[in-house]
Amino acid sequence: MRLDRIRMGGALIAAAAIMFAGAEQASAQVSMTGAWTLEVTTDNGVTMPKLTLEQDGMTLTGHYSSETLGENDVTGTVEGNDVVVSFIASIEGVGEASIIYVGTVDDEGVWSGTLDILDGQLTGTFTAKKDM
Repeated sequence: MRLDRIRMGGALIAAAAIMFAGAEQASAQVSMTGAWTLEVTTDNGVTMPKLTLEQDGMTLTGHYSSETLGENDVTGTVEGNDVVVSFIASIEGVGEASIIYVGTVDDEGVWSGTLDILDGQLTGTFTAKKDM
């Protein structure tokens, strides 16, 4: 009987630890809602597109605007500090192209990572900051 109580107490402590760990991880989720200015570097040069995002849990929706890729609706995901945003753009001479931004938000709120256009045919890096 005493051994059963000890086992039950251990199980309750383990369950509580798992619940608190999950709560801590959920609170660490970054907020991407807002207007962002990106600095994008590819072999074609540097551009400064704008991105506006709305976040619902882990899901992102929004709008991307640049001279190079035009106006596009975006979707994405957030998991902790890891963020992925993608869209389909119409590129002159190419047609429709998939655009994917993959990066991490640091402690200062700067999102940085890599850019993939046309399944790796053009790649680059980016840094993004929220507009104040």
